[in-house]
Amino acid sequence: MIGLAAVLLMGLFGQIFGATGILSGLLGRQAPSDTGWRIALIAGMISAPIVYALIAGRMPVLEVPVSWPMLIVGGFLVGIGVTLGNGCTSGHGVCGLARLSRRSFVATATFMTTTAITVFVLRHMTGF
Repeated sequence: MIGLAAVLLMGLFGQIFGATGILSGLLGRQAPSDTGWRIALIAGMISAPIVYALIAGRMPVLEVPVSWPMLIVGGFLVGIGVTLGNGCTSGHGVCGLARLSRRSFVATATFMTTTAITVFVLRHMTGF
């Protein structure tokens, strides 16, 4: 569904489906014609678990095996990475690679390598 949404967004509006870019465009300066689809997309992301709960009869189960401080630090680091990388993993990995963007290829390879190293160090060397 993410791939379909990315194709439709590019085909209909000429926009790239990067969640961070969509949100920052909504919060920052954008053309008035951009506001509607950005609000609809963010509303869909927020309401999807509610729709799931209505259909399944329960909210999706989320298991986060780390503490709140770790989540806050992780969120902060993701924010820095998104800013330095000029986009998020969905923008680079799904849309950028599909457009054969060299920058997205480097960014995605960097994300994946850094993730593998981080998981190895945290799980096998520090015991987190």
